[in-house]
Amino acid sequence: MVWVSGWYARLLRMTTAYHSDELSAGHTAARTVAAGLAGGVLALAAWFVLHRIALPAFNTSMVTRSLATAASFVLIGIGAVLAFLWARGKRHWISAAVMSLVPAGLVVSSVGIPLAATKLYLDGIQVDQGFRTQFLSRMTENLGHADMAYKDLPTFYPMGWFWLGGRLANVLGMQGWEVYQPFAIASLAAAAAMLTPVWRRLTGSLPTALAIATVTTAVVLTEVPEEPYAAVVAMFVPAAAIMAYRAARGSWASTTALAVYLGISASFYTLFTAIAALTTVVIAVVLAFASRSLKPLLHLVVAGVASLAIAAISWGPYIWRVLTGDEQRESTANHFLPIEGTYFPLPFLSFSLVGLLSMIGLVYLVYRFKDPVVGALGASIGVCYLWALASMAITLVGTSLLGFRLEVLIVELFVTLGVLAIARFGVPKYTAAVAAVVAVGALQMVQHIPVENEDYIDQAYADTDGNGERADRFPADAGRYYNEIAAYIEDHGYKVNEAVVYTDEINFMAYHPFFGFNAFTSHYANPLGEFEQRNDELKRWAEISYEDPEHFTEAVDNSPWEPPAAFIFRDNGENGYKTHIAHDIYPSQPNVRYEGLYYNPEAFEQDWDVKQIGPFAVAVRK
Repeated sequence: MVWVSGWYARLLRMTTAYHSDELSAGHTAARTVAAGLAGGVLALAAWFVLHRIALPAFNTSMVTRSLATAASFVLIGIGAVLAFLWARGKRHWISAAVMSLVPAGLVVSSVGIPLAATKLYLDGIQVDQGFRTQFLSRMTENLGHADMAYKDLPTFYPMGWFWLGGRLANVLGMQGWEVYQPFAIASLAAAAAMLTPVWRRLTGSLPTALAIATVTTAVVLTEVPEEPYAAVVAMFVPAAAIMAYRAARGSWASTTALAVYLGISASFYTLFTAIAALTTVVIAVVLAFASRSLKPLLHLVVAGVASLAIAAISWGPYIWRVLTGDEQRESTANHFLPIEGTYFPLPFLSFSLVGLLSMIGLVYLVYRFKDPVVGALGASIGVCYLWALASMAITLVGTSLLGFRLEVLIVELFVTLGVLAIARFGVPKYTAAVAAVVAVGALQMVQHIPVENEDYIDQAYADTDGNGERADRFPADAGRYYNEIAAYIEDHGYKVNEAVVYTDEINFMAYHPFFGFNAFTSHYANPLGEFEQRNDELKRWAEISYEDPEHFTEAVDNSPWEPPAAFIFRDNGENGYKTHIAHDIYPSQPNVRYEGLYYNPEAFEQDWDVKQIGPFAVAVRK
């Protein structure tokens, strides 16, 4: 009781110093939803305006860089002035609304403006982004749980973000690849706008909430902007830790909010959900033990069951197929260990503003660990580091836990602690000075986002888009033939989202959502897809095409899986039609080895129409 009384007194002093303006649970929920809708809609509107202005390419001009910096300066200036006036007692609901939208505006200024002259998103259509685009294209064509590659299989990868993007594409009349950029920007902006009312509820201070939301947005846009579905989940991990503490202390409002967050996040990106869920378990167990009460565990169970029910909307069909299907299941999704996964992220030792803010956060964590808010954030940090350690150790059994992806969470948690420390000790005496310093620091962080993402932005301009064009006006690569290939296949009566096609051209499927006979690598393959068995089938067909070309089509038709209606090869002339299959070679890095396969052109002379389109030989079943 003494400890609780002391905690309450400290919290009271803290909120008084913040100029407390905590929202009720109901008002928080309403304003969070409203802010998210407003942020997303305004970001989408800004995207349409930007793409109707003839701006030069980012990689060939400095125009978009300067516009991005200028816009970020204006946004941060508005936020700083309004926050200062709010702290001085000049409060109005319009000011609160504008402050909530400042982080959303920073998404547009730091990501949207640099991409204004291209239709592709960050990193263009390269490797991972190609798979993401393929999934979004699939969801644009489907309302249900369709796998990105395999026909008649429920999706293994969480479909939440991609399903919503598909619905936006349907509303706007856009193709999946084309909606990727506006939806990514709009969803990031929506999440960024939602941060301010959430943190206002958690800290009791709108200016502090704005500072945390701004810094969080800057960190996420620097660390994981190319994965928008993961980024929107990452933004709320620190807040989820504090909500977990409040839920364990008996708050049903926090329990409900936590359940909603965990359920939705599990439908977006499960790794970050796992961190938030483990943090919740740790906090609940510790409080149950300390208080000798089952109440924290009761709230844990309620939040867990409710979140699982929400997550089942996305995961249910796949789990049911696992339980009832007869496919041989194999997953190599975790077979990836880059150099970033071999060390622990220590952001407080970096010589940067983020490093300085993280160091302040580390000191604050050590100094105020018994504070419930600080302790909850510390628990989440501990879970992240333990997960990273486990990821390194589990390599001994031939897999990983993708611990390198947790760097963004660790940085977020430390900088959040840093902002809380500044608000706790700096705001009561030096409000104007603190506001100015935080604003300048935020500007420095935000204006460097395009610099940090320069390679990703350049790639978005250099890659060939779904129209067969490069945004930087340089000659397009072989992707300029994709539309002609797709038209040739469809002219034979085979439609996207219906027909099965075999090709090793990753980007073709991203732009034209035919189903694939096999995924491009096992790491992105549905565990139910029987990747290796299909690879063996492709090798067998290649052998038959030379050994018994007259029975090649028969062999294809007798496949255990729906056979391809078309093959897309690279025409190698005398060596035959060439394609590649991928092999997992983890723990080696890179973790993929490609094997070339050659098909005999004579095998396609009777039952197939073959057309040379650019460097491709396209064989379509008659």
